[in-house]
Amino acid sequence: MKKEKKEKNDKNKITLGLLPKLIVAIVLGIVVGNIAKSANAPVIIRLGATYNSIFGNFLSFCIPLIIIGFVVPGIADLGDGAGKTLAVTAGIAYLSTIIAGTFAFCVDKAAFPAFLKVGSIPMTNTANAEKTMQKTYFTIQMNPIMDVMAALLISFILGLGISIMHAHTLKAVFDDFQGVIVKVVTGVIIPLLPIHVYGIFANMTYAGTVAEILSVFIKVFILIIAMHWIIITFQYTVAGSFAKRNPFKLIKKMIPAYVTGMGTQSSAATIPVTTQCAKNNGVRDKIADFVCPLCATIHLSGSTITLTSCSLAVLMLCGSGTGFGKMFPFILMLGVTMVAAPGVPGGAVMAALGILQSMLGFNQDMQALMIALYIAQDSFGTACNVTGDGAIAVLVDFIFGGRKSKDDTSTPTAVSNT
Repeated sequence: MKKEKKEKNDKNKITLGLLPKLIVAIVLGIVVGNIAKSANAPVIIRLGATYNSIFGNFLSFCIPLIIIGFVVPGIADLGDGAGKTLAVTAGIAYLSTIIAGTFAFCVDKAAFPAFLKVGSIPMTNTANAEKTMQKTYFTIQMNPIMDVMAALLISFILGLGISIMHAHTLKAVFDDFQGVIVKVVTGVIIPLLPIHVYGIFANMTYAGTVAEILSVFIKVFILIIAMHWIIITFQYTVAGSFAKRNPFKLIKKMIPAYVTGMGTQSSAATIPVTTQCAKNNGVRDKIADFVCPLCATIHLSGSTITLTSCSLAVLMLCGSGTGFGKMFPFILMLGVTMVAAPGVPGGAVMAALGILQSMLGFNQDMQALMIALYIAQDSFGTACNVTGDGAIAVLVDFIFGGRKSKDDTSTPTAVSNT
């Protein structure tokens, strides 16, 4: 127990310490980029670009390992649930996530053209990039051991197989492997990420594109937060309609969970508060004790809104196609991938790197920009995630309210991986 508490506190410290470093990195990149541009001194920009190339290749090498390390235990953990209650909760959570992502896409497609200029940054246009962005001095190839789709397929097969066969030995192996990958993420990738972000913003500033990006994403963030609040209202309106409860009174009692989620930036760290808030809303103890920890693992509607909106904005800025036919399969896969979101800083975006690359064609710079943008609003996304968990608890409690006797004290258990 003490070890788990220490690990959770360490994760929170990393999360809370990363955002200021990212802000400093962005500001420093802008300052250095402007100085280098004024002095016509691209050397320092090229040094940053060289570091970015090496770090980006390392990140690309790690992505299949991250997918396997997070997805296999994430899916395998679902087998430890309680049959029908697990299936219903997982189904509602997945549907909620897909609705959130689709809602975000529709709003974004209507709103983004008003303040976003398509094709205004050169991250995917090689010809423009060579004219504006500084090249590296050298690069080091680090070829991944497999491509992203192969990693996803292997992860789904192994995760489902372990869950169905109750292969505890194999699960223990992948739990240990996940521990290694988490150490790589928290001990190498996360600490080096601010330098990577600095290099990107310095290069974009030198190329003259950073001002537009910052102005665009301030507006994107405002839109994302508004959509978080709207989806929370929708979730509680649906749950309240079935349970014959006032949705706004339900939301009011979830405010402590929302605030705690903002402060911790961790769905896992907020589980005790979320569970108690759900109980305060009249959810039976055994349902709240099962649904809230489980949904901390599989229900990330706020994160899905953020990932959908930020990825769509980056694609539009880079001039790539952003039709429904391209984004909806991504949203469907994102709902599955969120099961693997780990309890590390920006866990959701780390789990989504693979499909950002394979389905939307994100390159290294676009992935790094997504990580920085996601973490910048991570507190709001987490707050939306945990608040929505309470709505699912109300709905599941209603669904099983007439099927369980009052003296039924069996409590299903769930394992959270966030």
